[in-house]
Amino acid sequence: MPHHAAPRRLTRKVLIVLSGWLLAGSATMAAEPSAAQRATFKQAYATAQQGGDSWRPLAKGLTDYPLYPYLEAAALMHDLRQLERAPVDAYLKRYPDLIPASDLRRDYLLELARRKDWAGFLSLYQPGMGDALSCNALQAQLANGGTLDFDRDLATLWNKPSLPSACDPVLNTAHDQGLLTGPRLWARIDRAADAAQGGTIASLAGWLPADEVQAGQRLAMALRDPGGAVVEANSWPDTPRHRQAAMLALERLARRQSAVADTAWQKLQNRFNFTPEQRGRVLNALAVFHATDFDESALQRLTALPASAQTDASREWRVRVALSQQDWKAALAAVDAMPATQQQDGEWRWFRARALTALNRDAEARKLLATLAQEPTFFGFLAADRLDAPYAICPLALPSDPQREQALLANRGLLRAFELYAVDLPKQARREWTQALDGADPATVKLATDLAYRRGWYDRAVFNFNSGDALRHYEQRFPLASQDGVVPQAKQAGIDPSWAYAILRAESAWMSDARSGADARGLMQLLPSTAALVAKRNGLTWEGGDSLYDPVTNIILGTRYLAQMAERFNGAPWLASAAYNAGPGRVDQWLAARGSLAPDLFVASIPFKETREYVARVMAFAVIYDWRLNGKATTLAERMPAIGQAYKLPDGQTARRPAACPVVTAPVAPADTGSVAASATSMEPTTTSGSAR
Repeated sequence: MPHHAAPRRLTRKVLIVLSGWLLAGSATMAAEPSAAQRATFKQAYATAQQGGDSWRPLAKGLTDYPLYPYLEAAALMHDLRQLERAPVDAYLKRYPDLIPASDLRRDYLLELARRKDWAGFLSLYQPGMGDALSCNALQAQLANGGTLDFDRDLATLWNKPSLPSACDPVLNTAHDQGLLTGPRLWARIDRAADAAQGGTIASLAGWLPADEVQAGQRLAMALRDPGGAVVEANSWPDTPRHRQAAMLALERLARRQSAVADTAWQKLQNRFNFTPEQRGRVLNALAVFHATDFDESALQRLTALPASAQTDASREWRVRVALSQQDWKAALAAVDAMPATQQQDGEWRWFRARALTALNRDAEARKLLATLAQEPTFFGFLAADRLDAPYAICPLALPSDPQREQALLANRGLLRAFELYAVDLPKQARREWTQALDGADPATVKLATDLAYRRGWYDRAVFNFNSGDALRHYEQRFPLASQDGVVPQAKQAGIDPSWAYAILRAESAWMSDARSGADARGLMQLLPSTAALVAKRNGLTWEGGDSLYDPVTNIILGTRYLAQMAERFNGAPWLASAAYNAGPGRVDQWLAARGSLAPDLFVASIPFKETREYVARVMAFAVIYDWRLNGKATTLAERMPAIGQAYKLPDGQTARRPAACPVVTAPVAPADTGSVAASATSMEPTTTSGSAR
């Protein structure tokens, strides 16, 4: 078990808050469920998921088990198509506040809507269950002879850029009633355009007044086929809506083909009387995406952008392009041109110091670095390396209080959350956790998070200890899960265990059931196809994609794949990390274009925002994990060898940097972000995590 500091006395206020919260969601403290009960539940649950009542004999001894209600709910959910109302009502009456009851109500309502049993639907429906059911409720209202009132029934839905198909009949009726006026249609089309929802615009365009239909269709085309739209725009009339469509098409095309968009802009900028804002948006998009291509004109374009057309993304790309050219005067000017708040990001303070050093302004540079080195981030660690200073890692221990812990476990919802995690149902566990701790004070959440950590449920700390002093709970935020075999498997694969831990932490935040949109799975986010090849290459057993949700299997295969990436890039973990995120082929392309840059400059020049941040995050996490494993950390300078230089694995002889609490701790971004600048409205390429694995 982890070591914990001596317990601290709780203030009377905290005890009162905790007591009040427990009274709201507690029952008599139950004994810890046994391994036998959990095994029996798993068997009964698997049977219940097949429907019917065959699960009941298996669950005879589980009536007092915290997860017993999940069994009947699973059987009912399987049988929804044949289910009559009585068993649903009975379940909802027995367990009115449980999550499975809410799910059963929702799914049975969807089944009643499918049956068009509108009377039954309305008797079971409760508002606030999502857009699809809201629209089903309106269908039920119409089936009973009602009519629609726009303000009462549709205004909230109408403000959303996209709606589920269940809303189509309602919108059709609203149109037939004359509620969807031209101004209302255009208001929703504009919201859809801002959200790049071309399909929504296409579905609405036909309802516009006859002389406006074409303009609506062209707005949809601008989003769905920008290349075709800019060609056709040469014959469009110069009306406000056509100008909007041409602007959107140019802006969107710039993301995909900046050179083609540039040529189209030369033709269209004088054909349409664009507003200053529209011209600025197009110029910004062209400048940013020429920059991500590192075109020769990129720096000049970004520098020449009018102030009104600049964004955080365009300003940071001005720095990146200057850094890629190692034009230190231009880089310094670009940082100085940023707003003060943007300049305070650790990345730009680091590169300002780098530029100052290159321009022989060492005293100014060291002053910047001294402050930056007080932060436990990628750029803070780089600054500490430059100054040969200790890393600013200042751990904060969580106190242990068994009496409070037992009181906390009287909350049945939290007990269900822990039990769901124990029986390998992490998704359901997270939902129970969220509901159980809704309204809890910070001290209670902190204690619950530590309880989860000690039960091996590590992702709770990642998501809850994410600001302020909670960031200093390094033991919980960066766990050393020996049971999953990271250290021995990394060593067998020939890679640094601290780097393997860092990749895992960055990929899944310790969620063993994580699954990306690209179908990457498990702790180290491997694609089944990639995992199969890795298994074959290494003579390992492959049991299919679902085996990647087993932490041990995932780590065995993930560490071997990491070793493959490292081998491809001279062992360099920073380049292998970029390849793990974006794919080795892309990294090869970037190296061919900018392979002479120093590692920090190369990372800054990675075109994909996600990959830049990923590399910084992984490298920072590797430092922290090395410190967790060894008490000191191999320096980032060692972990980031120059391109083409072989990387030597740390060993017992490797010099490691000590960690220490800084004298003054400045507010910093969470180490999880790597303190990399990121604009919420950034217009630049991104990648999908897991797409390369």
